Amino acid sequence: MAATQYDSPIPTGVRLTHFDPEFRKNPYPIFAELRQRDPIHRDTELGRWVFTRHDDVWEILRNPEYWSDPRKGNPDSFARRFLGSGDEEPSMLLMDNPGHRRLRELARHPFTPRAVEVWRERARTVAKRHVSAIEEDEFDVISAVANPIPTVVIAELLGVDPERHGDFKRWSDAVIKTAFSPVSSKEDTESADEARERLFSFFLEEIEKRRRAPADDLITKMVQAEESGDHLTNEEISLQCNLLLLAGNLTTSDLIGNAVMALVSNPDQQERLRADQSLMKNAVEEVLRFDSPVLGSGRIAHQDIEIGGVKISEGDSMSTIVSAANRDPAAYPNPDRFDVTREDVHHQSFGGGRHFCLGAHLARLEAAETLHALLDRFPVLTPGSGGHEYASNAGFRGLSHLSIRGVR
Repeated sequence: MAATQYDSPIPTGVRLTHFDPEFRKNPYPIFAELRQRDPIHRDTELGRWVFTRHDDVWEILRNPEYWSDPRKGNPDSFARRFLGSGDEEPSMLLMDNPGHRRLRELARHPFTPRAVEVWRERARTVAKRHVSAIEEDEFDVISAVANPIPTVVIAELLGVDPERHGDFKRWSDAVIKTAFSPVSSKEDTESADEARERLFSFFLEEIEKRRRAPADDLITKMVQAEESGDHLTNEEISLQCNLLLLAGNLTTSDLIGNAVMALVSNPDQQERLRADQSLMKNAVEEVLRFDSPVLGSGRIAHQDIEIGGVKISEGDSMSTIVSAANRDPAAYPNPDRFDVTREDVHHQSFGGGRHFCLGAHLARLEAAETLHALLDRFPVLTPGSGGHEYASNAGFRGLSHLSIRGVR
């Protein structure tokens, strides 16, 4: 990197969020600059420490001592200001032990690799149905494929009436628009609050139905889940369904969109995958490394600590930028190259430690089946004339629009 590129101040604050157009379009040069100039960066604007090196991120996410509960953050910290809801108990995503351990043990069984594999045929059917419905040679892969498929798959696995799938998409979009965002309009906040209440009430009704009449779906499995005589309450199941619907839908949609973008931008890799679709598992992992749908995760210092010679105070927010870690040249040869045959495709896109993503196996399955369906239907996928645009979702990276031409 040329020295002239360092004439500007170190990227910080809003420049490290989706509110910055340059960051939203392509954050990786910004991450690379930050990693080289200030790898443990004090972002005073947003009240956090920002980590961009692979090894730092790896160690922080897997240290069981660090906190996740925003209520434990310092008053001016990122966690307290933007992730917390006052004194309200956080979701399992941000919960500490022993509460997190209890909920995780009760909720994890339907999401093990073996349990998720049972749903593959259903996910494959949904993917093929949506891809087969595409009639135009040029189409928006996000609205036609990436957005609806995860919504329908999750809704079907939960056992939701197909007539309510549209409601789910609308509600989840409203909630995600404000989730983890440092700035939200009054209108967006009110819409998100209303959508959150509707989702919570709907799931409570569905849970009561499953208690009366069990079915072959995820809600029933969570109703019947037991660990040492303990069970999930209706409220806990509803919150877990919300988390699965919201976080699972958005990140899987982004994973699919980012995968298609990578394949059309790298036609040689698309051709390799077409020629040998046994590479699909590796290709999905490479997409997760190359263009993670989740930009970062985080922890809170449980005491005064020192990392890489930098002193961090108890209660400080530590933002671990997994997207930057996934492209650290110290960990990956040619990190900015997308390679479906890459031998080491380990990544940190699903987090790590006790907060490793519960839905990781389901997301991988949905992405693989969707890509198989697209490659089988269209012998060639190329960029369309409509261009592309990245969504403005805080903490996530995905496309709101991606024009694709499919040659049949």
